[in-house]
Amino acid sequence: MTDIDPHEGDRATPSRRAGLLVFGLVALLLGVVAALILTPGWVNDAPVSASANGPGGPFTLTDTQGRTVTNRALLGKPYAIFFGFTRCPDVCPTTLTRMTQLRKQLGTDGDKFNIVFVSVDPGHDKPADIGNYLTLFGTPIIGLTGTDAQIKQITNGYGVYFAKVPVAGGDYMIDHSAGILLFDSQGRYVDVMDPTEPMATSIGRLRELIRA
Repeated sequence: MTDIDPHEGDRATPSRRAGLLVFGLVALLLGVVAALILTPGWVNDAPVSASANGPGGPFTLTDTQGRTVTNRALLGKPYAIFFGFTRCPDVCPTTLTRMTQLRKQLGTDGDKFNIVFVSVDPGHDKPADIGNYLTLFGTPIIGLTGTDAQIKQITNGYGVYFAKVPVAGGDYMIDHSAGILLFDSQGRYVDVMDPTEPMATSIGRLRELIRA
């Protein structure tokens, strides 16, 4: 067995030093990429596309009572909007539960903003289904959905990613952005909230939103 000389690198030839330099640069690049991917909110949290003025814009959807709702219906009060689907096994129920907890922690300020849930699965999530689903979280949540074209319009405007993912049995799940977008009372984009960030950070964001 060949012993490893701890000083071998000190006697490296020029070609060996060049090889080590290339290896080091590659390792550094991979480290930067890994750090970005592991940074909370970097993947599927921030808006992935939006208009030149930022996320937002006009939309026409349907609420849980089957009524037509436009973006103007949300004006007058700040709102936190989240996109998902009722069959979501983890991110959606966890995020909506978190929003309920945040609202409670805000005390009397908890009633000063709306929580909005938009289903991106109109093929499965009918208005009444969304209404029943949202009652599970014990706080008022505005539920919306629409046709495929309407969902495409709002997700494009708000910079939200979603895609159907086939699963066994011919069914599908949906991969989607996890960020909670924050808008002021005039419908202007303010911030994006990472559902995995510390609760204190989210409380701070919501207090800023209410004051905006």
